[in-house]
Amino acid sequence: METILIKGSKKEEIYEEILPQLRALLEGEADFVANMANASSVLRVAFPGRFSWVGFYLMKGKELVLGPFQGKPACVRIAVGKGVCGTAAARRETIIVPDVERFPGHIACDPDSRSEIVVPMLRGNRLIGVLDVDSNQLNEFDVIDERYLRQIVDVVLGASAVETSD
Repeated sequence: METILIKGSKKEEIYEEILPQLRALLEGEADFVANMANASSVLRVAFPGRFSWVGFYLMKGKELVLGPFQGKPACVRIAVGKGVCGTAAARRETIIVPDVERFPGHIACDPDSRSEIVVPMLRGNRLIGVLDVDSNQLNEFDVIDERYLRQIVDVVLGASAVETSD
């Protein structure tokens, strides 16, 4: 088992440190669920106090279904087009929400959540699911998070044998 080491203190430094460590951790492991579980753990450990919830929702039929995550219990099913996750899935684009209470139709799985970023997981044109990260702080996420979380999604998808169901 690999131990993730974090020496940086700035957000970008932390992402730069965890990316190669995540690649090494997932190397040789094709199980999608295991890789999502480790990726969510790495992110939560790397950003203590900043990321209150980190996890994946997977497309199952016409809805997102809860996958591996770190944090409080979560909503199990989210309709595409509903809430932040469902909206990101429908648009197939990253959504950054500085204040979840100002997002129309926000689904409050965790009442302490204040900001959120959702990154779609795409294989070609096919939506596999989304990576969802919440914070108990307002305005926690920006383009730096978007850039690196997209890379993390790519690492997870690249290492994994992804099975999907429509």
